[in-house]
Amino acid sequence: MKVEAAFLTLALGFISVNFAGFCYGSLQVGFYRGKCGFADVEAIVAGVITAQFFRDPSTVAALLRLQFHDCFVNGCDASILVDGISSEKTAIPNLSVRGYEIIDQAKIAVENACPGVVSCADLIAIATRDVVFLSGGGRYDVQTGRRDGLVSVAKNVSLPGPAISVLEAIAAFSDKGLTVTDMVLLLGAHSVGFAHCSFIRDRLFNFENTGRPDPSMDPFLANILGSRCPPFATVDNTVNLDQNSFSPFTISNTYYQNVILHRGILQIDQDIGTDPLTKPAVTNLASAFDFPARFGAAMVKMGAIGVLTGTQGEIRRSCRATNR
Repeated sequence: MKVEAAFLTLALGFISVNFAGFCYGSLQVGFYRGKCGFADVEAIVAGVITAQFFRDPSTVAALLRLQFHDCFVNGCDASILVDGISSEKTAIPNLSVRGYEIIDQAKIAVENACPGVVSCADLIAIATRDVVFLSGGGRYDVQTGRRDGLVSVAKNVSLPGPAISVLEAIAAFSDKGLTVTDMVLLLGAHSVGFAHCSFIRDRLFNFENTGRPDPSMDPFLANILGSRCPPFATVDNTVNLDQNSFSPFTISNTYYQNVILHRGILQIDQDIGTDPLTKPAVTNLASAFDFPARFGAAMVKMGAIGVLTGTQGEIRRSCRATNR
């Protein structure tokens, strides 16, 4: 999917979410405490991510997408990071994924402090949490203890695309142990990031072969996007997923507010605002002051999909290659 959906802070401020009382399997908050001498693993990663975010705020969309693409294929095992002629990186939905070099930088930093201790899978989770916080989305406690996968094969990559129906999306998320509400919360990541015009051009000019724009899209928005995405353009431009010009890099519930106003960019965005299975959650989140906390809880839950722990997998020396 050539859509970088990631995830002005409104009046929500920075909300800290504590999951110390929750545990998914063998994951736990503070897993690395005491395992790296006097060094604080999460603080080391935060230093790398903070510097990167202030250089490029779009890092938030890149890392959110990176974690989603990793966790939805074989679980959250950093298999997307592995280089190779037929690794997951080479699958079509992953060709435009960014952020690999950021995880490389974090890995180098933690390896300098304590070699062979911190997994690449945990680095993805910690780094993503940090950019969500930096973008105003609230800080949630990351559970750690993941180990890195040994398999990365392009043919294993099957991800829900931006034109998926609501029922298909619900089924895809349910297959990973996520509820309808989890899905709607995670789609809140579309408050940051961008989509290529090729994914929305049919909505702008020829919705369902009618020769007309999608009637569910705000006509004023359709006109604006149409000028950015002309029908016969030779360049595939991009548009912000959140058309609130004040918060293109801020994780917030403006995504749901836009959906209610018929300003959802992707088909799935607009559809969750009208489908009876998802509309109540969208309506609730559009005015929810606790969105950062709820989004953080959904991220923690997604981050526990299919994890390897204990003696499973390995701790890679380099995130780009298995140790074998």
